Amino acid sequence: MLAALGDVVDDIVVRLDERVDRLGVRRGSDTPASIGRRRGGSAANVATTAAQLTGSARFLGRVGDDATADLVLGELVAAGVDVAYVQRSGRTGSIVVLVDSDGERSFLTDAGSARALDDPQPAWLDGVDVLHVPFYSLVDEPISTTATTVIGWARELGVEVSVDASSVSVLDSFGVGRARARIESLRPTFVFANESEARALSIDGPLGGAVTVVKRGPGPATLHLPDGTTMDVPAESIEAVGDTTGAGDAFAAGYLTHTGRRSDPANAARSGHRAAASVLTGRA
Repeated sequence: MLAALGDVVDDIVVRLDERVDRLGVRRGSDTPASIGRRRGGSAANVATTAAQLTGSARFLGRVGDDATADLVLGELVAAGVDVAYVQRSGRTGSIVVLVDSDGERSFLTDAGSARALDDPQPAWLDGVDVLHVPFYSLVDEPISTTATTVIGWARELGVEVSVDASSVSVLDSFGVGRARARIESLRPTFVFANESEARALSIDGPLGGAVTVVKRGPGPATLHLPDGTTMDVPAESIEAVGDTTGAGDAFAAGYLTHTGRRSDPANAARSGHRAAASVLTGRA
């Protein structure tokens, strides 16, 4: 079983007819867009894909004591995710996802009570083989201390630990040197980063001795292995991309649920690419 510790939020998806970096929103007037809602959150995305692939996954996090939480948790349960240990108080977080004409996404984030996750319990890891923690969960308190505690328990139990670099803006705000040292100090089994995050963290080998996977969108994923070897694994060929949101999380879930994630990293990466492709082609 994979457990993901972090956030589940209400995504408000705004699809635009232009690239976001050239967007001209009409101040004080109307800008046409297509707007919808769905369950989001990096950790929740990983747990959902893992459950779809294996039939077993757990989400660890905090949501609000509100109707929005009922909706997002209901979606997790419907996907087969165990939410028995989810805490509820305050209000559920929201993210405005701007999806431009190229399918690229930009975020306006409000974490709500997600960063207030506290009081970790050893039972959170019952039956768990791998614990996945986005860097989002290693920045603010008390969730950072909570995540660090659970990671420590995982290592004592022989549970593999995965850390995702999450976001360049988060790394910059935290301090990239400090962020790199933070990840290394946790001694994860796996580290995931996209190309921009890897550049920010100066990743050119296995970070902290972990299997370090650099995702490059439609390009090959680069795997830096603990023995110092490097391999590139091509992505799936996709003709049309509707929305890239969650593709990186799906890749991580596909990789981490592969039985050969340590012994056969190339095929684990192929599993990650297939999971990412299912997200990329599954949204219009």
